[in-house]
Amino acid sequence: MWRDLRALRERDPAATNVVEILLCYPGLHAIWFHRVASGLWRLRIPVLPRLVSHFSRFITGIDIHPGARIGRGFFIDHGAAVVIGETAVIGDDVTLYQGVTLGGTGKERGKRHPTIGDRVVVGAGAKVLGGIEVGDDVYIGANAVVLRDVPPNCTVVGVPGRITRRDTKRVPGVSLDHTHLPDPVTRHLELLEKEVQAIEQHLHLWHSSAQESLLREMIEETETGMPRERRPERTSEPPEVEEPREGGL
Repeated sequence: MWRDLRALRERDPAATNVVEILLCYPGLHAIWFHRVASGLWRLRIPVLPRLVSHFSRFITGIDIHPGARIGRGFFIDHGAAVVIGETAVIGDDVTLYQGVTLGGTGKERGKRHPTIGDRVVVGAGAKVLGGIEVGDDVYIGANAVVLRDVPPNCTVVGVPGRITRRDTKRVPGVSLDHTHLPDPVTRHLELLEKEVQAIEQHLHLWHSSAQESLLREMIEETETGMPRERRPERTSEPPEVEEPREGGL
């Protein structure tokens, strides 16, 4: 629990003192309620774990199933409308923003919620659905919908989520930058725009060349006084010689 408190102080610049954190941070309250509910759940005590979870949801607005397994240093920023399903597994030093859902995709039983690696940052409104695995040091952009496994050291953006690998090594420690992420759709649109501009330049050059050719033909017509299609064509063949008739002189 103290590691959860330390994680909040390290990642939230608005956290000024311990008393304020203990009294006014619903994300921390939800985590601590879950620690209690999860312990009761593992002891197979009926009803009571769900009651603790339900009370926590009523107080904090954060819905965490008692069966979810959450690592150390977990941080929920703001916390409103965060949902974590029964079979979800969350690693150490993970950060979730408001509106995040770690949910299932159907009525199947067994492992139906995602597994989140260490030092993962999930942006506001993102949805990670199904029994998929998200590797360590992954950044999930705001409002992304992740439906497939994500390898480590990647970023995921868009709907459905598209993976973009980082070219540089990750800076050690926990980074909360989930806004400055590469967007593959924007990059492809920029490439298409460059191709269109290149085609327009080629068309412009072709049009200029065609105009010059037409102007040259008009000048020739003016000099000769005859349209080009009516001018006699030059030939290098000799004129035909009429053969003498039979019986002639």
